[in-house]
Amino acid sequence: MMRVLYVDDEDDIREVAALSLGLDPELEVNVCASGREALAMVQNWQPDIVLLDVMMPGMDGPETLEKLREIEATKATPVVFITARTQAYEIERFLSLGAVGVIAKPFDPLALAQEVRDHMSGVADPV
Repeated sequence: MMRVLYVDDEDDIREVAALSLGLDPELEVNVCASGREALAMVQNWQPDIVLLDVMMPGMDGPETLEKLREIEATKATPVVFITARTQAYEIERFLSLGAVGVIAKPFDPLALAQEVRDHMSGVADPV
């Protein structure tokens, strides 16, 4: 069982992601509405991968990633940014922050679980 944490401030996108990832019987999915909520959750539930929205109020995705790296349990956890910001220079920036990849919004709900698996196994292109 692979644990996936999906973090996004938009309720509808979070719901679609949870439903689409939940269709894969090998994935255990938890969702959070903010970076702060995610940081609290990983204290008691360690994900195998984090899918992280870039644009969130309060603490954005890059800041959340930075904070995740300060926690021993998530220091090496793969993080994939989920964002509409997919210009080459933006993707390069996200990867330079330590993300293993970027999934473009809007994502394909039917392909999301496989994209997560590909990122976990290292066979996915960063984008």
